Amino acid sequence: MHDLIEKHQLKGQFRWIAAQTNRYRNGELYRCIADSKGAFVQPAMYEAFGLTVIEAMNCGLPTFATNQGGPAEIIVDGVSGFHIDPLNGDESSNKIADFFEKCKADPSYWNLISAAGLRRIYECYTWKIYANKLVNMGNMYTFWSVVNKEQKEAKQRYIHMFYNLIFKNLVKTIRVPSDEPPQPVGKQPSKVSSSTRRSQSSLRRLLGA
Repeated sequence: MHDLIEKHQLKGQFRWIAAQTNRYRNGELYRCIADSKGAFVQPAMYEAFGLTVIEAMNCGLPTFATNQGGPAEIIVDGVSGFHIDPLNGDESSNKIADFFEKCKADPSYWNLISAAGLRRIYECYTWKIYANKLVNMGNMYTFWSVVNKEQKEAKQRYIHMFYNLIFKNLVKTIRVPSDEPPQPVGKQPSKVSSSTRRSQSSLRRLLGA
C-alpha cells in the first residue's frame, strides 16, 4: 500500500481511519474530511447495516460504500452516494476517480451529492423515524389497539402474514371431530409367551396334575 502511495504521489491525499471508540472524535473526523471536500469510502466485503455509512452521510460526506448488505439500501446509487463492488477493485477505483474528476470540473457537484446524502438520511434514518417504526412494531407484535390508519394497515398485514405462514399450516394437522359414534375396539387375544407355558407345565408336574 505504501508503494502505491509513493507511485501515484498520493501522500497526504487520503487517510486510513482505524477503529475508533471516541464518538465525539468520530464526528470531528467526518467533518474535517468534509471541510476539505473529501469523500468517505467503506469497501467492506459485507456490511450487515452500515452505521459508519449513515454517520458519514449525516456529516455531509459523499459516500462510497459496499453494495453487499445494508449500504445497498441506505444509498441510492449515483444520487445520494455510490455503491462499489468490493470484489472489483478496478471498477470501484474508477468510480471514485470519476467522482473527483467531476468535482474538479464542476465544484458544485460535490455539494450536490453531499446535499442528496443528507436528504436521504433526513428522510429515512433519523431518530424520530426510528422511534416511530419501533412503536409501530410494538403495536403490531402485541396487538395493541391503535388509532392511526398506517398502524392499523401495518398490523393487518402482519396478522395476515402470520396466519398464512403459521396457522394455515397448523390447522391442517388438527383432527376434525366426527358425529358418528366411535367404533368399539375388538378385544385382542392374549398372547402367552413360551416361557409362561414352560412355567405352567413345570407347576402341573410338581402338583401331580
